[in-house]
Amino acid sequence: MKGYLKTTKTPEIKRYCKVLNLQNDRELIEKYKEVHKPGRVWPEIIRGIREVGILDMEIWLSGNTAFMIMDTVPDFDHDKAMKVLAGKPMQKEWEEYVSAFQQAGAKAATPEKWELVERIFVLDK
Repeated sequence: MKGYLKTTKTPEIKRYCKVLNLQNDRELIEKYKEVHKPGRVWPEIIRGIREVGILDMEIWLSGNTAFMIMDTVPDFDHDKAMKVLAGKPMQKEWEEYVSAFQQAGAKAATPEKWELVERIFVLDK
């Protein structure tokens, strides 16, 4: 496995990391990867993400566990932004669409389905 280059455009950001379990089905996981390829995420979703202050977002996958890294503006209010994002055009439809791939249960169409994780180590601290 090779590493991935990362450049940042802003000197100070706020970072959030989240996890979500996908259905433990190889075919569904491959389809989930397909719908997240460049150019496949609906443009309204990308626009909404940026409008709430998310500067960059990556989703990583290990088995059926998805791990999201969100870099945001420094004054980002996570809970407020997720509520605003949920009301953006096509967001509800996107969440319903991708919920078929996810183990989100009752949270399938809500912003809470991605669970925030706690940072416990920083190399330079």
